[in-house]
Amino acid sequence: MKTRLETLLEKYWETETSLDEELELKTLLRATDGYLEEKTLFGLLDDFKLEIPKKIVHPMEKQRPTFHIARLGWAASIALLACFFWVWQSYEQKKQEQLAYQQVMEALAQIQTNLSKGQQQLLLPLNDLKYLNTTNQLFKPTSKK
Repeated sequence: MKTRLETLLEKYWETETSLDEELELKTLLRATDGYLEEKTLFGLLDDFKLEIPKKIVHPMEKQRPTFHIARLGWAASIALLACFFWVWQSYEQKKQEQLAYQQVMEALAQIQTNLSKGQQQLLLPLNDLKYLNTTNQLFKPTSKK
């Protein structure tokens, strides 16, 4: 007849024991002599539990740069302000160019009107000079023989 220890060992090796039966097996093995292989197996398991470190220290990994939404918001705001400034600058430049073009056109128009007035004033005395040669045409000079 097999003892309770042997039946529990057989069940243990066939993986049919419950947790309560395994606890009973450990207590029976501690109480009896012999069974050195089984005692070392259960003893190693107990020693193994003692060897587990309390706190596992993992080596430091390189931290990847974190991506923050707040920084993205700041960057978008700055980019938006830069775009508005650029658009405003180009608008102001075009406005100045149009103003300069209008001023140049007004100046040229004024020059043209003053030039035409000057030409008319110069032509009035010259109109009288065009009749200088007409006397010779009207009156034929007499030739002296």
